[in-house]
Amino acid sequence: MEKVDYDLIIIGGGPAGLTAGIYAARARLNVVLFEKLVPGGQILVTDWIENYPGFPEGISGVDLVGKMADQAKRLGLKIESNEVVSLNLSGKVKKINLDSGMVTAHAVILATGAHPRKLEVPGEDAFYGRGISFCATCDGPFYRNKTVAAVGGGDTAVQETLFLTKFARKVYLIHRRDKLRAAKILQERALANEKIEFVWNSVITHIGGSDGLDKIFVKNVKTGEEKELAVDGCFIWVGILPNTGFLGDSVKLDEYGFVIANNNMETSVPGVFAAGDGRNTPLRQVSTAVGDAAIAAFSAEHYIESLKN
Repeated sequence: MEKVDYDLIIIGGGPAGLTAGIYAARARLNVVLFEKLVPGGQILVTDWIENYPGFPEGISGVDLVGKMADQAKRLGLKIESNEVVSLNLSGKVKKINLDSGMVTAHAVILATGAHPRKLEVPGEDAFYGRGISFCATCDGPFYRNKTVAAVGGGDTAVQETLFLTKFARKVYLIHRRDKLRAAKILQERALANEKIEFVWNSVITHIGGSDGLDKIFVKNVKTGEEKELAVDGCFIWVGILPNTGFLGDSVKLDEYGFVIANNNMETSVPGVFAAGDGRNTPLRQVSTAVGDAAIAAFSAEHYIESLKN
């Protein structure tokens, strides 16, 4: 067996990457995790998490990922701030090109995550995590008896908007067309829901507020008419983008750019596994990322053992 720098390289330092690192370190693998910024990923901009088991009072995203990172380091996981610029996964030895040079491993776990597609309008970045949200499951309960806006017209947008009505007093559903793209049954439920007010043929042009988000400005794309809506929050569902651009054609991706992996988190390339929001999964939550990662690390350990034997 060829000599390598590591048994396993994990790319990405969000909940999936850190969990994979915890399992790999406990398996006594020679493992390193590369994260181009700081460990955490999208969770760092999540103000409060109430649906992760074990924290009955809830926990901030920063605190949760901090505990994960501390646990991983205590178990011996090596975490390095380094960006993966390209890789060659075709051989038994996986070659990872970093800003600082090349490293090699027997196996790789891709835990690169994803990021929401933005509206790219003024005020959006300023209120990101402070009124702007991309997850009704995560943040909907914070808007109990309040008025919120939702943007989008596909399955996710409509399904999440329906979920918001369990908490919010009113939801403005803003869509740039005059009809929804969601499945008919979802459309029927939304149109029959008295809490939802549809704002058709419209787009958000500006998001504003003082201490927090308190208003949005919408423009009718057909008439040009603009109006201001008073809201306490705004949920955006116009798509999610995987952080997989650097992969090129090294592994098989789906039509949206997410890594295709089976139930064992195995990708199209032997020795390469995927976990978390960057893979083709029906649900993107901290708990599902953690579950993916445990399986990915387990599968990677067995793959590495098979090579050594």
